[in-house]
Amino acid sequence: MISVSGKKWIEKKVNKNSIEKVKQDFKLSEILSRLIVARNYDISEINLINNNLNIINVFKNNSDFNDAIAYLIYSIKNKENICILGDYDVDGSASTSILVNFFDYIKQPHYYYIPDREKDGYGATKKLFQKLILKKPKLVIMVDCGSTSYEAISFLNENGINSIIIDHHEINKPYPKCNVIINPKKNNGYIKYDYFCTTTLTYFLIDNLIKKIKSDFKLSNFMIYVLLATVCDVMLLRKINKNIAINVIKNFDIKENEAFRILCEELNIKKKINIDDLGYLIGPILNSGGRLGFSNYATELLTSKNPSLTKKRSIELIKLNNKRKELEKNTLNKIDFNKIKKDNKNVIIYFDPNIKEGLIGIIASRLKDHFDKPSIVITRSNNIFKGSARSTPNYNIGYLIKSLFDNKIIEKGGGHNMAAGFTIKKNNIKILDDFIQKDYSNKFSNFKTIYEYDSEISSSTINRYFINEIQKIGPFGNGNFLPTFLIKNLKIIKVNILKNKHIFVILKPNIGSSIKSICFNCMNSKISEYLLSYKKEINIIAELQEHIWNNKKTIQIKIKDLLLNIN
Repeated sequence: MISVSGKKWIEKKVNKNSIEKVKQDFKLSEILSRLIVARNYDISEINLINNNLNIINVFKNNSDFNDAIAYLIYSIKNKENICILGDYDVDGSASTSILVNFFDYIKQPHYYYIPDREKDGYGATKKLFQKLILKKPKLVIMVDCGSTSYEAISFLNENGINSIIIDHHEINKPYPKCNVIINPKKNNGYIKYDYFCTTTLTYFLIDNLIKKIKSDFKLSNFMIYVLLATVCDVMLLRKINKNIAINVIKNFDIKENEAFRILCEELNIKKKINIDDLGYLIGPILNSGGRLGFSNYATELLTSKNPSLTKKRSIELIKLNNKRKELEKNTLNKIDFNKIKKDNKNVIIYFDPNIKEGLIGIIASRLKDHFDKPSIVITRSNNIFKGSARSTPNYNIGYLIKSLFDNKIIEKGGGHNMAAGFTIKKNNIKILDDFIQKDYSNKFSNFKTIYEYDSEISSSTINRYFINEIQKIGPFGNGNFLPTFLIKNLKIIKVNILKNKHIFVILKPNIGSSIKSICFNCMNSKISEYLLSYKKEINIIAELQEHIWNNKKTIQIKIKDLLLNIN
């Protein structure tokens, strides 16, 4: 069988004895046991299926966390002014918001600043702190930034200002001379938790602090921020992150969080919030402020105690996101996808000096999704050339950025496994392209990408029971993707194009009822060509999940690829 998109698909190899053991030991179904073994779940993750497990703070005795708490307690006791510097994405806004909400509650003097992407650049800089220290802080907390800010932290030290970094981006020795750095990538005994985003680290830090000072601040009301940032930063949705997701989705009471209550009211969301809502609806809305010059809007929304301001910011962010969508659409329409396909590079490097800086990350993400390749988009911003990268799970873009910096190809940069940003001189863009293509080839010289589906099933298998079994290993996200299945011998009997980008298809098997399916964002692709015109039997690679619309539950079949029967 040949994939019309050029992918080689095989069924995932799973040890049958292991499947049988899971079935017997945990009294689970065949398909559920197969999925568990294929994903290499540990006992704690298997126990999440039928049990409600408490979320344990794994940093209770961690030295970095304890050192940070000591500085915070000193500042609290002495009513010192604290400055919080956060990044302009969801993780930065959410972690800043947890700190602000807590400091507001205990009446701790503080202020925060979210840099403007174009005016201030990324993260902590000496120039930025020269402005921020005018309010005379005694302690600066950097969240979701700071791990590579050597000059900025030296400036704070010279001015007698203590500093704490809470971050999860790549960090290199020698570390910045900060008073405390909380970052799993330091490999200071907790690198196994490098799948935590900054908001998660901040949450656990404040949890420990609350217990130390015996505060009654209801931190659990803000665990929704942890899940929001985890999903938006594409962190691994496994182990403790998975437990957090299950707990939040099950227990989150929207009445306890004014920001989410009003935002969901404006969005007309009347059901329980799920992972897709956070990743595809709420997250992009909060990110839109940082993309289009209003970087503080998301943090204002998540921290405001004034309902009228919360409503105002919700409406403004929704409008900004709609504007962002239009700008994104116009930018994508100008990109020659056929040329990129013809060039056939292992890593896509796209340079256009006219793309708005706030859009380069999302354009990189769209290119990555379309071509299934790591993608980098570079633009010009105030005579500085800036790049944003989005990667596939097999290529750590954070390590790449370190190599580029070490080789003096980029001026500065930072990131993690799946996303990164950097600045570069124009005459180094070609050098960057050559370096990256060579780096990728060296790592994967004998590697041919093979795509795996979980199992072959018949269309008659698709029923409520089967979907319920699949959902037991949810919620789904990075590292715990929706299961994919091969369904053979189907005929296309009806096709509709939706919003000029999706295709709705009714498929008929040889035996049994027809099935409704959808292929998202596939127009102008090989898949769309076949869905719109192919008359013979096809085989589909598809994901199955429950879909809720107007409080009505249906089974949604999402086509990922097509395979043809070649005689």
